[in-house]
Amino acid sequence: MIRFAVSLALATLAASASAAPSATSSTSPLTTVSERSGFKSTGRYAEVVDLCARFQKAYPKQVRCFEFGRTPENRPMLALAVTRTGALTAEQAKKKGVPVLLIQGGIHAGEIDGKDAGFLALREVLEGRAAPGALDQQVLLFVPVFNVDGHERFGPYNRPNQVGPEEMGWRTTAQNYNLNRDYVKADTTEMQAMLALVNAWDPLAYVDLHVTDGAKFQPDISIQVEPVHGGDAPLRVAGSALQQGILADLKAQGSDPKPYYISFAKEDDPMSGFVDSMPTPRFSHGYFVMRNRFGVLVETHSWKDYRTRVRITRNTIVSLLSQVGQHGKEWARIAKDADARAAALGGTDFTLTYRTTFNAKTIDFPGYAYTRGHSEISGALMTQYDAAIPQTWTVPLRDEIVPELKVRAPQGGYLVPLAEAARVAAKLKQHGITYKVLGADEMSAEVETFRATKTTFGAKSFEGHQALAVEGEWARERRSLAKGALFVPIAQPKSQLVMTMLEPRGPDSLLAWGAFNNWFERKEYMEDYVAEEVAREQLETNPALREEFRKKLDTDADFNKSPQARLEFFARRHSSWDERFNLYPVMRTAVKY
Repeated sequence: MIRFAVSLALATLAASASAAPSATSSTSPLTTVSERSGFKSTGRYAEVVDLCARFQKAYPKQVRCFEFGRTPENRPMLALAVTRTGALTAEQAKKKGVPVLLIQGGIHAGEIDGKDAGFLALREVLEGRAAPGALDQQVLLFVPVFNVDGHERFGPYNRPNQVGPEEMGWRTTAQNYNLNRDYVKADTTEMQAMLALVNAWDPLAYVDLHVTDGAKFQPDISIQVEPVHGGDAPLRVAGSALQQGILADLKAQGSDPKPYYISFAKEDDPMSGFVDSMPTPRFSHGYFVMRNRFGVLVETHSWKDYRTRVRITRNTIVSLLSQVGQHGKEWARIAKDADARAAALGGTDFTLTYRTTFNAKTIDFPGYAYTRGHSEISGALMTQYDAAIPQTWTVPLRDEIVPELKVRAPQGGYLVPLAEAARVAAKLKQHGITYKVLGADEMSAEVETFRATKTTFGAKSFEGHQALAVEGEWARERRSLAKGALFVPIAQPKSQLVMTMLEPRGPDSLLAWGAFNNWFERKEYMEDYVAEEVAREQLETNPALREEFRKKLDTDADFNKSPQARLEFFARRHSSWDERFNLYPVMRTAVKY
């Protein structure tokens, strides 16, 4: 449930916990601890609660501060709706047809530039000193801190490879989840609240503000936008225009922005260059492609000081407001057209995965002088930079991204059997995906089923899950369906998200995240001595099977040498074999229920 009021008690608490005395000449009640400290410090979450209420009080017709969820440690998750259109609620924004720009800070709460830059930009825009007229054309939905509990795990050394602020929050949540891996699986209370906010407001663009880790180099920010490399074709054109507009604005203000994630192809080796990629939907800018909306990943450089990073992030926010103010209605129309195209996806190809080719171009990249040598500490080959000596690196950039795995979408949709219906329905609801509950049994439905021919379980836990990768193909057969099973139609705007979640070979499918591991674990066996007896009986009574076994012994050396493989050959042909073993418990159908 989205709550639309900030607790008076929390606001009072925040006011009493306001920041240290001003270190600047600013006297505005809407300045931040960051500004007043000369960008040495950042405030605690009580400051967010206080400023949220203060902005609404100062601009009651342009700002609404509201709570959209509670964290596991019972802190309020706050957002500010900011506009001059009068559309201060999701319903009003939809009714007026006003584009929504959602800007989120603090998903990794140690990377907190977005919070302070967002409040700074917001004040300047409301005062008319930045992005003039932009709020007349859109709603800005600002979430200062997404990972609120992580923000309050405050400390001076939480980001040792980051220059300032003096203290900051923690990367993960109170439950130790990384929120920027949670967009599809939505395990966390925080993500479920965010998805509810997104479902209500349907933002045209979702902006995720970060600070990158890594090497020392001169560029101060990267701006990645999707769809650019994948997704709906006309929407990719608009995504490229949005990205190029932001890059141009930042260049005009003295930055050196890059359109790719600035991370070496080979860790700690500058000469290995860079590799661009298409993000998977676990990440914010990979997820929103699947909703036919823009996902924007902003990464300032951790080795720039906090004042510099806040300024550049502020510039990015102002640019985004200007771009959406100027083009938002046109882009919203293209996005709605993309929804219509997505609803017609049935029977056509959908790209599940992308790959970066090995085609490379040579670029001149602004770095610093460095040396590489074996460390006396670790014994490893390490790089040491001299930031006093600028140096141009001539390095490869691989940025050609092409489809890798394509899957034909079902004509009708997906069927989820009754046994799995409740928990799959809960996930579909979180993403705003439409489905239908079957009202009657069907004894012999013609469907497609997927049986894994190879399964690979993750060697260790990741984000609380044991991952699973499968190989196999869809094949036609008849299965029974019980009343209460789910039908998930492909004919809906979020069809790409449906396929992302339910196609078993997708990198962020429910299966890939381990939701159905039980179905790929063998639970019933016969003892070896029984299997021996069964095999002898089969060999005696089935000449064709006897010949098949002999040929496999002659042609498959590994099979010949493995007692277990040889016994399983016969066990699989016995009536006791579990026909559901390695059967994916979601089916496809050409029927539109």
